[in-house]
Order: sequence, then C-alpha cells, then structure tokens
Amino acid sequence: MANGAYFTGKYPNLFTELGISKEQTEKKIKETFDTMFFDPEDRIYFEKGGDMGYMLDTGNNDARTEGMSYGMMMAVQVDRKDIFDRLWLFSKTYMYQKEGRYQGYFAWSVKTDGAKNAEGPAPDGEEYFAMALFFASSRWGDSVPPFDYSVQARDILRHGIHQSELVEDGEPMWDASNHYIKFVPETPFSDPSYHLPHFYELFALLADEQDVPFWNEAADASRKYLHISCDKNTGMAPEYAEFDGTPKKLFRDFQFYSDAYRVAMNIGLDAAWFNKDESLGNIVDKLQAFFMENTELGKYNAYNINGEAFDEPAMHPVAIIATNAAGSLAAKGKYRLQWIRDFWELPLRKGERRYYDNCLYFFSLLMLAGKYKIYI
Repeated sequence: MANGAYFTGKYPNLFTELGISKEQTEKKIKETFDTMFFDPEDRIYFEKGGDMGYMLDTGNNDARTEGMSYGMMMAVQVDRKDIFDRLWLFSKTYMYQKEGRYQGYFAWSVKTDGAKNAEGPAPDGEEYFAMALFFASSRWGDSVPPFDYSVQARDILRHGIHQSELVEDGEPMWDASNHYIKFVPETPFSDPSYHLPHFYELFALLADEQDVPFWNEAADASRKYLHISCDKNTGMAPEYAEFDGTPKKLFRDFQFYSDAYRVAMNIGLDAAWFNKDESLGNIVDKLQAFFMENTELGKYNAYNINGEAFDEPAMHPVAIIATNAAGSLAAKGKYRLQWIRDFWELPLRKGERRYYDNCLYFFSLLMLAGKYKIYI
C-alpha cells in the first residue's frame, strides 16, 4: 500500500535514527545552502546584473539547465523567491528557444554571459524546471510573465510530450509508445537517472488535462524501467540505456558513472513521497552493499554495472556517498544507517569539480532530513 508523504503528509527524517537532533539538521541545511550560494570561495551561485543569476558548473565553466533547474528547486524548498526568480529569468532570457525545431525548449548549456554553447535541450533540466515552477506557483502564487510559474511549467511539459505536433521537425522528449524520457529528443534510448516517477505523479495532477493519462502511465513505466536497467547483483544503473534496459555505450567505455549516481537518490525520494513500489528499495540495498563490501569510503572508480572496476577514478566521489545515503529512504538492508552516518560526517566538496557533487549533496541532505517537500 502506498504510504508516502503525498498520502500521509509525513516526511521521514532519517537523521533522527542516528540521534541527530532537528536543530543540528536545520543548522547543517542552512550552512550548506549558505556555502553553495554565498560563500566567496565555494559558492556555485552567481548574480548577473540587477535581476538575474546562474548556477556555475565549476568543472566546465558554463551554466546548464541541469544546474539552473536544480538551483530553482533548492530555492523553492528553502523559500528563497528572490534567488528562484533570478535563476528563472536568466533561463528564460538566455536558454529559452523562441524559434526553430527546439522552440519551447531550453538550450542545455550557455556561457556565463548567456551565449549559447549548444542549441538542443537536456530533458532532465526541463523536468526539473517544470516541477520547481509548479512548487513555486503553490508557495508564492503566479504573477506576470515569466513569473506566471504554473503557466510556464505546463508549457514546458506540453512541448516535452507534443513537440512533433507543435513545431515543424520537432522531436518530443518522451517516447509516445513506452512513455520513457529520452536522453535527448532525437535519440531512441534513455538515461535511467532522468526517470523521476515521483515528479510524473505530480505532473498528472498539474499538467494539461489531456495529458493526465500520459503522466500516470509514465510514472508506472519509469518504475518498471528502473528495474530492468539496474544490475540484478550490484544495483548499479548505467548512465545511458536502451529502451529494453541494456546499457548503451555513448561517450565512454564504462557504464556506472556520473549521471547514474542520481538513480539511488531518485528511488529514495520516490519512496519518501509516494512509496508505490517498495521493491525498488532492493536496488538500493544491493548498491549500498556493493560499495560497502568492495570499496573504501570515498575511493571509487568508474565501473561497468556488474561491478567491474576501470582504472579511472570516479569524478564525483562525494556524489556517490550522498546519493547512496539518500537511497536509504527506500532501503531496508543492513547498511542503510551506515551510509547516512558517513554522509552526515562528509563535508561539502571544494575545488574545481564541486558543482555536481554539492548539488546532489544538498538534495540528499534535504531528503534525509524530511525537508524536500511537495508543494501543490
């Protein structure tokens, strides 16, 4: 029986199971947010002009829809409308495509001055944009464009499903036949970490009425896709996968790498919000056990999903610890509390590659504290 926070209104705080007080947790959340957004040395948020801001991918020196939408979700969760609006205005001004085959989409990468590095979109950014905008509409209310948040969110989702009907030569972000989100609109394969069934459950309540059945089916399909794409022994997901779940070789030889770390976190949040498929927790149990029994904390490699290690260090080791800990919201195995303890003791990453690690760190912190909430 589904018993997540959407149904009960109760968000589990797993830190309390370790004896960590709510006051300690709230202090850590505030300090983490302040570091990421305001610290002179370690911030990843930067303001531009009088009314805009961007999240800097410090490893690539650009702003990405992934990071922009992440920043918006962080801002709405901690009730910072000022930051949210700055990020959204930057996104609409510099990333939004007003014409061509990508009209209605957002260019996935731009320079910090707003010049586009690419024209095409990344669907994970669009789905986070839409969810953050719906939450903003509920928390703060809609106002004049582009701050009519719910209108903007519905437009994003409308294009995501119906782009081929709306735009000449357009390709949708979700496959119409299987309801899977695609890696990019033109590709007949997916990225398991893009699958957010907990978002799709809410889209079914908030998107255009004609698309309610699609989103309900997408939520079910994505939960099933996670089962077929994650390894049965290690719990690892590939970064990219065919529609039948088979790993897809794209940019590199190894399979379990940066994007894939998010799957455990996504399973955890789906469990916290909806908990419609408790068996997804078995994936996290296997993943937590693999790392606990085969690796040293923080010293990780690139892997194939069967656990075969490459002579290539993981680019984002902090992200692995954070997301494996967040997966404890769904896990029932013997290592679930140890991962939370290790994460609690883990500092934010510093240096050039801090952007991705620290974004997932903050999300995981909110989730485990019961502070990553639904606003509808």
